Amino acid sequence: MGIVFRLDRMMADRKMSLNELARRIDITDANLSILKTGKAKAVRIATLEAICRELHCQPGDLLEFDPGKPPSE
Repeated sequence: MGIVFRLDRMMADRKMSLNELARRIDITDANLSILKTGKAKAVRIATLEAICRELHCQPGDLLEFDPGKPPSE
């Protein structure tokens, strides 16, 4: 069972590029890309808050539980 981070979908819905969001939340493109591709093992609450602020969404819009996905280690 695992958590899926749906940042890519939310960014597409808002028509916002990775570079623009990274600039707005003051994070490197590389670190935001790790979140976007689902390769992150953790996300800071401050980062999640900043993403939600800029994309005008709730944390639940970005996070999804997938019982078929292996858990993060």
